Amino acid sequence: MRVSLEPAYVLHSRPYRESSVLLEALSPNHGRVGLVARGARGARSRWKGVLQPFRPLLLSWSQRGELATLTGADQVAAPPMLVGESLFCAIYANELLVRFLQRSDPHPGLFERYRRMLGQLAAAEPTQPSLRLFEYHLLSAAGFGLELDQESGSDRALSADAWYLYQPDFGAIRREREAGESAGLVSGAALLALKSGSIEDRHLRELKTLMRRLIRFHLGDRAIHSQQFFS
Repeated sequence: MRVSLEPAYVLHSRPYRESSVLLEALSPNHGRVGLVARGARGARSRWKGVLQPFRPLLLSWSQRGELATLTGADQVAAPPMLVGESLFCAIYANELLVRFLQRSDPHPGLFERYRRMLGQLAAAEPTQPSLRLFEYHLLSAAGFGLELDQESGSDRALSADAWYLYQPDFGAIRREREAGESAGLVSGAALLALKSGSIEDRHLRELKTLMRRLIRFHLGDRAIHSQQFFS
């Protein structure tokens, strides 16, 4: 199989053999792709400085087995200016994509969501709403979508005024919130905001707690190394 001029972003890279690089890239039509860039670390490599995360690229490759061989790489626009928290968020998003997505499983909508998030991070927009929405859509693409249409075990719609314990295998279970007690609970208002994509500042703390718990549940014992940047 040959692929030509596919929009893509590099998610991760590491040295491979003497002078090559092993890449994990994200593309809209082919999903996550493992690529060998032969000679990319050589002094005269035509790809020197190009195969970097967050740069909008057009990649070409040929593939026979699980790993493809990179045949072309062109940067099509200036990379987003990511610094500080915005950079950490982008690195975290890249790690989640590598962890959750299977190779050769395309999700064009998620690719567009990722591209849009990088633009928002570069524009110095608030990082947390963009990150929560990205996590939400990533879990859906990976087959772990949140059930936010109705309460678990009922045909009753979620209520903005109620509190819920969200169980990954069951959905939102209504709970009474005791005075001064909210550990593990998330408001219906926050869940509905996540579903609609209109997250307000008052929802951020509980949605961050919720998404971290769900991601930890689905990844099991595998640590998320990029989270140490937020310590």
